Amino acid sequence: MPLIGYARVSTEDQTPLPQSQALKSAGCAEIHEEQASGGNRARPVLARVLERIGKGGKEVWILASYNP
Repeated sequence: MPLIGYARVSTEDQTPLPQSQALKSAGCAEIHEEQASGGNRARPVLARVLERIGKGGKEVWILASYNP
């Protein structure tokens, strides 16, 4: 299974591009992006990614903070 990445930003003013680029550099063949605020715990894209990976799958996490 290819490496799968997930990038999330909190607001529409933010871009997931730096996270997506880092995930691509880390070898992710699939990158899924989501815009969801920290106050809202619903993460439908993340749920689909985790379902796709399944048990025993691998994913790559890049933690990045937003600095305007």
